[in-house]
Amino acid sequence: MISCRCEIAPPSLLLRVAERGGREARDAALRTLLTSAALRSRRTALGATLRRFGLSPADLEFLPAQAPATGPENTVYDVAGGGEEALPGRRVRGTDDPPTGDAAVDQAFDGAATTATFYREVFGRDSVDGRGLDLVSSVHFGRRYDNAFWTGDQMVYGDGGGGVFVPGGLTRSLAVIAHELTHGVTQFSAGLAYRGQSGALNESFSDVFGVLVEHRAGDVDAASASWLVGEGILEPSLGGALRNMIAPGTAYSGDDQPADMDAYADLPVDDDPRNDNGGVHINSGIPNRAFAEAARTLGGRAWETVGPVWYEVLTGGRLAPTADFAACAALTVRVAGERYGEGSAQQDAVRGGWEAVKVRLPADPR
Repeated sequence: MISCRCEIAPPSLLLRVAERGGREARDAALRTLLTSAALRSRRTALGATLRRFGLSPADLEFLPAQAPATGPENTVYDVAGGGEEALPGRRVRGTDDPPTGDAAVDQAFDGAATTATFYREVFGRDSVDGRGLDLVSSVHFGRRYDNAFWTGDQMVYGDGGGGVFVPGGLTRSLAVIAHELTHGVTQFSAGLAYRGQSGALNESFSDVFGVLVEHRAGDVDAASASWLVGEGILEPSLGGALRNMIAPGTAYSGDDQPADMDAYADLPVDDDPRNDNGGVHINSGIPNRAFAEAARTLGGRAWETVGPVWYEVLTGGRLAPTADFAACAALTVRVAGERYGEGSAQQDAVRGGWEAVKVRLPADPR
């Protein structure tokens, strides 16, 4: 069962702005935090209910009709500053419509299309649920709302400008869009519980595939990639990116991600945003680095080397919803051996990635 805030900005970053920014930045950050908390119950209930009954939103008659077998529809709505009660908003662009001239609308549309194409062409997956789920995005959510999130059936983007993200930054980053849509992939596959280490894996899988979508779109080589998530969308005074997968803890001022298990943040699972639901955004830096180290060791197109290993682990039905880092590590090593051969360069690279972050591998992953 998935229980997910599924937002791109870690609460610790919003709290930092609320505590150290001016009054306007503080108020905007607090609005974002409080709105996020209010939305959590809806996302939790929808994801858990669908998973319990083995359903997709496409199976529910009271939700928008889903696409035919030719592929998912891609539709963007404008919330025009409204909140949850205004979702999805006014329809402004659909699959066959031309660009609108509204940057947020067109970026959300193009990013969703690029992400869907990635999953279809690289892994043969039909939309985030594997069954052609329509891609629904809502932009201009709230007032200076500094976050983007997956609700359980659609994407929502704030405009930023509240002290964390530059105005328009949340739809400008393809990695952010793909990150959030990948929460949908996780919801309909492994269903990783959004707390503690399983929640950090949930966040990490989204970072991994968010970056891979961006790498494929730009044909970026793993060995020369920056491995930054959300590069250039933070307020410049904060830093250059949301996360650095190859060097966790260096993306922005106050970045609290550990680079290995020696610095693992053992936090309680509670409603205090400082604890990040047991460190889901904080500790995701550990599996992020494991992937990036493996990909960089192999070089070339990471979506063709270690990417398929991570995808099989996420969607292949063998990763438990409550899996911890060690279980995920063992399964990636096993899948790499199955795919490329025992003792292959690919398997060695995957094993080396986890060893670099000091995650202990069990003797037998089964």
